[in-house]
Amino acid sequence: MISVLIVDDHPVVRDGLRSMFSADGRFEVVGEAGDGRQAVVAAARLQPDVVLMDLRMPGGDGVSAIRELSRQQVQSRVLVLTTYDTDQDVLLAIDAGATGYLLKDTPRDELFRAVEAASRGESVLSPSVTSRVMGQLRQPSAEPLSPRELEVLRLIAGGATNRQAGKQLFISEATVKTHLLHIYAKLGVHDRAAAVAAAFSRGYTMPPGR
Repeated sequence: MISVLIVDDHPVVRDGLRSMFSADGRFEVVGEAGDGRQAVVAAARLQPDVVLMDLRMPGGDGVSAIRELSRQQVQSRVLVLTTYDTDQDVLLAIDAGATGYLLKDTPRDELFRAVEAASRGESVLSPSVTSRVMGQLRQPSAEPLSPRELEVLRLIAGGATNRQAGKQLFISEATVKTHLLHIYAKLGVHDRAAAVAAAFSRGYTMPPGR
């Protein structure tokens, strides 16, 4: 059973989501929060598998909450569920460490599948969000990779998962994801294999293993 924390400033939305997930035997709603600050406290205490996080909330926004959860190394996956799909909203949430980003008009079955995927650490993006992210990542930057980004890339090239790379570098899994997004953007690619190939083709030297 997948444990879920629901974060939204509208009680009606929280009630609807709670009823929907509680009616399905695959999920257990372990708590609710009405803003980002409450979400951080609840997630740290309850350690849910997945946090369903709204973005724009009075009393503490979702992006700040995601950053704080990453800083505290709370292992819960954060799946954004919002009505906003601007480039800034999407990229800020993903950069902060969100595992996925869905819109509130997502059909119930797709939302269930997304929560299941997020609980396994898989990235989940709605189609409109995917096109925005990929458009950003395909614009290569002239900015060089940082030493930390090269360390992350070395571990990924060696077959490490995000979690394994985080453990070896003593950083959170969410921070590894953030470094990967920066690497993709700088190299103008959209997956791990392409990033490694691009790094070698451009003459980057991977730092030695520890």
